[in-house]
This record gives sequence, C-alpha cells and structure tokens, in this order.
Amino acid sequence: MFRTRLAAACMAAFASAAGNAMAADSARYPSRPIRLIVPFAPGGSADALARTIQPALSEALGQTLVIDNRPGGSGTIGTDMTAKAVPDGYTLLLITTTHTVNPSLMTKLPFDTVKDFAAVSLIVSQSNILAVHPSVPVKSVRELVALAKSKPNTLNFASGGNGSSPHLSGELLKLVAGIQITHIPYKGSGPGVTDLLGGHVQMMFVGPLAIEQHIKNGRLRALAIAATRRSSVLPDVPTMSEAGFAGVETGTWYGLLAPARTPRAIVTQIHGAIVRVLQTPDTKSRLVSQGVDIVGSSPDEFEKFIIAEVAKWSKVVQQAGIRPG
Repeated sequence: MFRTRLAAACMAAFASAAGNAMAADSARYPSRPIRLIVPFAPGGSADALARTIQPALSEALGQTLVIDNRPGGSGTIGTDMTAKAVPDGYTLLLITTTHTVNPSLMTKLPFDTVKDFAAVSLIVSQSNILAVHPSVPVKSVRELVALAKSKPNTLNFASGGNGSSPHLSGELLKLVAGIQITHIPYKGSGPGVTDLLGGHVQMMFVGPLAIEQHIKNGRLRALAIAATRRSSVLPDVPTMSEAGFAGVETGTWYGLLAPARTPRAIVTQIHGAIVRVLQTPDTKSRLVSQGVDIVGSSPDEFEKFIIAEVAKWSKVVQQAGIRPG
C-alpha cells in the first residue's frame, strides 16, 4: 500500500512539474527559431505562400522562421512529422486542401487528420487556374475539350499528388466535359509546374501563386479560372462558366496547424501574429497581387472548417469514383 501511494505521489509530482515547466515555456515563448514544415516540394503554391509570409511572421514572433520542405505521400510525410513533434510551438505545419482529402483517398493514415493537430488559422484561399503549355494547339476550354475528345487519353494533366486540389479539379473537368485525360501525380505542385513549363505534361489546374508570372511572360497559357468571378490579377482570363463549363469551380486553401496538445496560450500567440502579418501593408499587397483571398480565421473557426472539409471531399471522391489507395 505504501509503495502504491508513493508511486502515485511521484507521478503526481512529476505531472505537476511537467505542467509547471510547460507553463514556464509558454510564458517565454518563443525563445528559439521556429520550424515551419511545408509538406510539399519547393516551387509550388504552398511553398510560395510560406516564403511570402516568412519575413513578416518571423518579425511578428520575434524569432527566425525556418521553412522545412518535406514532400511526399501527398503531404502526409511532413504532416506525420508534425503530428509526432513535441507540442511546444516550435514545429508548425502549413497545410492545404489536400490535408482534408487524404482521409478519403488513403486507407490508413499514420495520424488523425483532426485529433492529432491544433488548428491555428485558415490563412488564405485561392481559385485554381487551368493552364496549358503553349505547344498545345488550343486557346479556349472548348478547344481543349474538343482536342481531348478527338484523342482520348493522349493529353496529360499534372497535379501535386493523388487527392490534391489540382487532381480533383482535373477529375471534375473529366466528369463535366465527358473527356478522358491522364493524371500525372507529382510530389507537390512545384515539380508539376516545372514539367508543365518544360512541356512534359500538357495541362494543369493550379493556383495563381505558382503560375501567375509564367502566364504573364507567355511561358504558359491560361484558359480559364475555376471560380465564380474573374481574378483581379488575371482579369482577361474567363471563368469556367464563361468558358461553357459551369460547375468546375475549384480552389485551394492554406492554413496553419501545430501538434495536438500545444498549449492554448502559444496557439493564441501564433494566431495573433498571423493576423497581424496578414494586415501589414506589404504582405497584404503581395498576397492580393498573387490572386489570393485573405482570411485569418480563429483557431476554433479553422477546426470547424477542417471537419466540414473532410466531409465535403469524401462525397466528391465517391462521386468521382476515385478509389482509396
């Protein structure tokens, strides 16, 4: 009995000490550099956003923000690293729509999409652009669809991986237009854009963060934007509805997570820094010029959003007939 009581007392003392240490760490957070894991390759939309907000977020937090690209597994490799990281606020994760699609496409994830993370903020959202390599002899979506119908399965479309927003956008176009085109997945949208620029794939749905400059300098041709209204940065590009294919409205959002059990005070501090960054004139101007909509939601709002997105994409994956892998 004495030993049992002693063990219980030791455990209680240890828990109390750990709690006090965590509280002390929270009080002086951040005291060293913070790692931001981007679970996709450099050069894609997520990487572009991370590097856009990096300087201002480093300044707002008072510490260096180190970007750590960990591509692979449709974002699951870097995401799993974050789930298993120490929940002290020094490891953060930039996620995209893919995070809420993966549960419908993968039979076994090494983490729980909701429970293993603390939501910080939905940062920005953007609509996808349908772009083709200039060698493709089309100048409109109708011409692209006609070409695809005349040569089934000969056109390839790139994506940032199975279940990514570019992948589901291509699948949605296939359903709406009744065409057969071949999906080529990459480890992030960056490598996909690189191969699109090189003409190794013919087309891709991707956000303006990754391709706006390539469209403006003529290295890629934009056929339509998958949105209900035209883009302010690419006003000459018609919407999919204007192009004759209503219903193909897709996009990508970007948000920030921390490992589950990260102290609420730290999550609140990071969220406050994000909101301040999004409102600084320079960062705000750069984001708007890249064609994104600024959000900056609260942690609670973002958590509810993630849960709703998981349910929504589950239905889309079922309707498109995409099989879990």
